[in-house]
Amino acid sequence: MSIKARIHVRLKPGVLDPQGKAIGNALHALGFGDVGEVRQGKLIEIELGESDPERARAAAERMCKELLANPVIENYAIELE
Repeated sequence: MSIKARIHVRLKPGVLDPQGKAIGNALHALGFGDVGEVRQGKLIEIELGESDPERARAAAERMCKELLANPVIENYAIELE
């Protein structure tokens, strides 16, 4: 049995988000004037060849620290299923 990891990567509060700003401006231009601040992130889904949830989480943590997220400007959250 394998475990799927969903990793949500988001910019830390206070870090400028030009993509989120562009999305917000586009939504306003389309008539969605009541939209406030927009922050853009990414979702990464990885199927892990691991059946032990603790080892799967540890592997996902290593992946985030080594490649998937920039810890200086981004936070991440891991969900396992």
